[in-house]
Amino acid sequence: MTLETTLRERANNCCELCGASDDLVAYLLPPENNEEPDNAVLLCSTCRSQIEGQSEWQPAHWRGLSETMWSPVPPVQIMAWRVLKQLDSEPWAQDLLDTLYLDEELLQRAQAGLTEKNEETVVHRDSNGAVLEAGDTVTLIKDLNVKGANFTAKRGTAVRGISLVADNPEHIEGKINGQRIVILTKFVKKN
Repeated sequence: MTLETTLRERANNCCELCGASDDLVAYLLPPENNEEPDNAVLLCSTCRSQIEGQSEWQPAHWRGLSETMWSPVPPVQIMAWRVLKQLDSEPWAQDLLDTLYLDEELLQRAQAGLTEKNEETVVHRDSNGAVLEAGDTVTLIKDLNVKGANFTAKRGTAVRGISLVADNPEHIEGKINGQRIVILTKFVKKN
């Protein structure tokens, strides 16, 4: 019996995340590569394209996770956790994530696949769309009031050796007047 046939039986010919019944395909959970039912879920094309980054995340599509995240099937639980983690800026998704319990082994598997994907997808860009990298020098394009430090970082100030905030593509860190601060990428241009 093929993997897809086994998954179709397990899932009653429905997407294991959203319940759709059209255009179903077996999806291996990254970073797994052996084709076993414990490493795969049955997904529709809409779920798969968002998970693989081929289309933008559509939070409304994932509302059904409130039901499917309670599946007794470990790979479904892992995928539900990963999707909710991707959508954690949505209050409803964060609430679901807070209530979803995964044992230690499943949580480690869920985090392993998500970490790799986030490292690939988080890209920091300046106000002109240029890609920023750690160690770059940027220039402020606007006067910025630095909260808690009682000074204003003036437009045209060079910030050398920036650091990237790993989980937020809109934030970088740099030193101005000897003080390390967080700066929004929309207020800088790369030198």
